[in-house]
Amino acid sequence: MVSATLATTAPNSPAKVSSRPRLPAWLEIAKPRLIPLLLATTLGGMALAEGWPGNGFTITLTLLGGALASAAAGILNCLWEQDLDGRMQRTSSRALPSGRLAQNAAFAMAIVLTLASVLVLCLGVNPLAAALSLLGLCSYVLLYTALLKPRTDQNIVIGGVAGAIPPLVGAAAVSGHLTTAAWWLFALVMVWTPAHFWALALLLRDDYRSVGIPMLPAVKGVAVTVRAIRTYAWLTVAVSLLGIVMLPSGGLLYGVLLIPFNARLLQQSHALSRNPDAAAPARGMFRWSIFYLFGICLLLVLARTPQAASLQLGPLMALLTPAGSL
Repeated sequence: MVSATLATTAPNSPAKVSSRPRLPAWLEIAKPRLIPLLLATTLGGMALAEGWPGNGFTITLTLLGGALASAAAGILNCLWEQDLDGRMQRTSSRALPSGRLAQNAAFAMAIVLTLASVLVLCLGVNPLAAALSLLGLCSYVLLYTALLKPRTDQNIVIGGVAGAIPPLVGAAAVSGHLTTAAWWLFALVMVWTPAHFWALALLLRDDYRSVGIPMLPAVKGVAVTVRAIRTYAWLTVAVSLLGIVMLPSGGLLYGVLLIPFNARLLQQSHALSRNPDAAAPARGMFRWSIFYLFGICLLLVLARTPQAASLQLGPLMALLTPAGSL
């Protein structure tokens, strides 16, 4: 899952309840900290579409519909996992297990938000964007939360599809169909997710183990998890480079600005490999992975500006190719 939750727990100590100021119960269960990154990838998907930027009304309604769907998914996730949350020290004070919010009220909120999301996207954008957004909601709640999370240590690898759907929603909103470029960003989010989430899972592995959730570090151990994180970090870098040719325009600028982002991701991965049992490298990897995906989406938007559009690979390749060689 795409996650913006910041862990502060040392990997070899019991998880602690967050020291953040407590949100109102109705807002807490919507998981608002997850929404900005999901909306960023939606915007990235929109930037990849041929019709970008389109009109501001479409962009606004797409982001609004996505936020409503994300909030509904967060509430349904909390409802499904309230018993589990009550047994985990880190989550026992959440709104539902602590009794600060009634189940019926939470379920009603989820239904209203889901219907509102579908109506906003279907009537204000297009049916394809609405259908994809609903698919993302269902895949998070049913595929990841209910089916995969309690059963396999590869839960986040497969279940990451839920967090990868927003770019498809964005692309569909602008163009009305899905292109190869939209599927590229979907794939990038998919391969980014394991390294991102497993870095967090390293910090919380004792808590997951105590309630029987088979997250990779709790089942296979630290060494296996750190190797997997490094593998997926390299895979993320490789897939990210395809954006140079996937972008309708501005691919050269994107490629140049991408270099420091990828270099830092690999540096964080290497630091974690050198010191896998320490909290700081895992926390650093987790934090940078969030910033990384925000950065990628920002680069996609910047690449579609008129100034970036003049920097194309076609003219550059023409200069490098000797006349008559083609």
